Amino acid sequence: MKDSKGLLKIREAALLLRVNPETLRRWDRDGILVAVKVGKRGDRRYKRSDILKKIKAHKVGYEK
Repeated sequence: MKDSKGLLKIREAALLLRVNPETLRRWDRDGILVAVKVGKRGDRRYKRSDILKKIKAHKVGYEK
C-alpha cells in the first residue's frame, strides 16, 4: 500500500511493472528509474507518477 508521502514500496512498484524487485534495484543503480531513499536504511520508494510513465512508455513501444 502507498505510504503517507504518495510513494510506493519496491514490491508494489515491481508488481505494477511486472518485474522482479531486483530489476528495480538495478534500474535505480543504472539511473533508469531512480528511487527515493527513505529512512536510516535507505529503503527505496518510487513515485507513482514515475511508475505510470514507465508503464505508458513501455506500452507505446509495442504499439504498431
